[in-house]
Amino acid sequence: MTERPAPDGTQAAERPAAHAQGAGLIEPTVPRQQRRPGDDTCHQQPAAGHGAPGPYDSGPYDPGPCEPVRHPDADPLDHPDPAAAADAAGIENLLRCWLREQGTPRPAGGRLRLALHASATALHIPVRYWSPTGWHRLGAPTLDGTPPGSAPLDAVTLAALLRREAAHGGDRRASDGGEHRVADGDEPTADAPQAPDGDGAELIGRVANSVRTTALFIADRRAHPDADTGFRFLDAEQSLLLGHPLHPTPKSREGLTDAETRAYSPELRGGFPLHWAAVHPSVLATDSAWTERGRTVPAARLAARLAGDGLALPEGTVPLPLHPWQARDLAARPETAALRDAGLLHDLGPHGPLWYPTSSVRTVCRPGAPAMLKLSLGLRITNSRRENLRKELVRGVEVHRLLRTGLGAEWRAAFPGTPGFDIVRDPAYLAVDSPDGTPVQGLDAVLRHQPFAPGDDAVCIAGLTAPRPWPGLGVMRSRLESVVGALSARTGRPAGAVATEWFLRYLEAVVRPVLWLDGTAGVALEAHQQNTLVLLDAGGWPAGGRYRDNQGYYFRASRRAELERRLPGIGAASDTFVADDVTDERFAYYLGINNVFGLIGAFGAARLVREEILLAAFRRFLADAATAPPAHRSTLPERLLTSPTLRCKANLATRLHGLDELVGPVDTQSVYVTLPNPLVT
Repeated sequence: MTERPAPDGTQAAERPAAHAQGAGLIEPTVPRQQRRPGDDTCHQQPAAGHGAPGPYDSGPYDPGPCEPVRHPDADPLDHPDPAAAADAAGIENLLRCWLREQGTPRPAGGRLRLALHASATALHIPVRYWSPTGWHRLGAPTLDGTPPGSAPLDAVTLAALLRREAAHGGDRRASDGGEHRVADGDEPTADAPQAPDGDGAELIGRVANSVRTTALFIADRRAHPDADTGFRFLDAEQSLLLGHPLHPTPKSREGLTDAETRAYSPELRGGFPLHWAAVHPSVLATDSAWTERGRTVPAARLAARLAGDGLALPEGTVPLPLHPWQARDLAARPETAALRDAGLLHDLGPHGPLWYPTSSVRTVCRPGAPAMLKLSLGLRITNSRRENLRKELVRGVEVHRLLRTGLGAEWRAAFPGTPGFDIVRDPAYLAVDSPDGTPVQGLDAVLRHQPFAPGDDAVCIAGLTAPRPWPGLGVMRSRLESVVGALSARTGRPAGAVATEWFLRYLEAVVRPVLWLDGTAGVALEAHQQNTLVLLDAGGWPAGGRYRDNQGYYFRASRRAELERRLPGIGAASDTFVADDVTDERFAYYLGINNVFGLIGAFGAARLVREEILLAAFRRFLADAATAPPAHRSTLPERLLTSPTLRCKANLATRLHGLDELVGPVDTQSVYVTLPNPLVT
């Protein structure tokens, strides 16, 4: 990876490197929240990874009979009508969520019958591919007794049927398992089961919104498949057309006009000038640990650089960048109107060159700029309104300071080389308080270090595994399929062997450093697929990684004294210390289930390699990681190897219960269910 200065003045070469070497649901947890306004060949043994330690390749592995090969029927995602393809994607997402959250076992044949007792009917679902990790590929469902030639069941109707089934006790999500439960404010703790909120119209409307938006993305990408920004990181960020495969409304974005959707969507390669405000220093809340040549650079000075020339800034004020949609929304809020009336806040309007949304929609980048900007955006995207919380702003700076206490140097020493693994730092922020010191929600910006050169092949795992129209093929394929296919053609090796080696290298380049940070410092990362970037070398092999997100840190409560010694006062304002049992549960979900199992499922669903082979390779990796020196040993490998069940975030249940994943304590933000562990069962 090309060297670029870091916010502390170091070079990329100085930053961390890769290491050289069917049960049913159990006790779902439903919290309450206060509201805000390719290759079909079977390979019998994983191939040895280049540079991977020997333990993963020792001993024969007999995976048993092969999975079925690629389904002979046309893939519904390749339907020539973008609306039909988007609806097929929406149906698959809903069904994958329901099957996972219900603990539905694998059907004996090629079709699954799903009883809907509340509607006195059943769904018949063709199974194109059954995944041990939940990444099933499913065909168009039909209802009992549907006459031939009838209109197919669409995603919105399916959502209504599943909502009705849930409301009438057709699932077990609604009971409160009592684990890690925290009541919000003066809201009473409920021991009784909670029914899904409302009448389901909210979920159904968001499914419709998500499908409609996805159809627009597919149509646009089919018409313009080859656009190249000249900035590979941005190209990758614009590739998540279908979104999370286990989320019921992955592309739901309420509150955008058609023109705004085109300008603000990374999937449409949108871009826009920032909207700028001027803030009086008396109400400015800011911090910065961004240093250049050993000197701290204030966030206000960094923002002024990003604004460039020509911004009509009133004397004595500080520039604050805003998302244009957020600026319009803020204009109607009484707290911002009061600041304007008092002469403490000035609306300067749009200014400067285009900035481009990344996969989160609200974080924007500009080729050549030293920083990205994580902006508040009050749109409800999937489950949540994406406005920064003050504790998250503080947390990003705090983690940067923590790594600079010597922890980052220890990390580099443990994993020498380049490009290595690091955290994309959030070392500065700008925010606004009211005159009485109360934070003004949504009027803020995080200044995130931009570490990638134009040619750096940095791609989030969600983008790597996301199907999208592939130039010249007329079908939906993922970048992962393309990379493995190219490596297979170049090396003359079977795709399954290449896929297995790629996976082993990923475990070394990305997963092992994340485990080290937890074991050494008690800092667990919310390393789900969209927060985890893999750095690919010129051949397409994993060579390093990056983690991003100032929300997703868990400081283990049991390690508070050690972290306090490293950085006195840590966690006081950032609210980052979390009980170890909650940390264990979340870390196992985000890194184990979402990230690694999700990657295994993507390999399997693309027919690149059997999932059982990769699960066996992951077991060997974990067994080796579990023998790390005690001072650096994470508890996660042993948990993943031995726990017969794992707790998993239930995205459909979370949506049915109307929860906002960014509201309230970490314990109560989502519904969690218990799933069988595919590493054990």
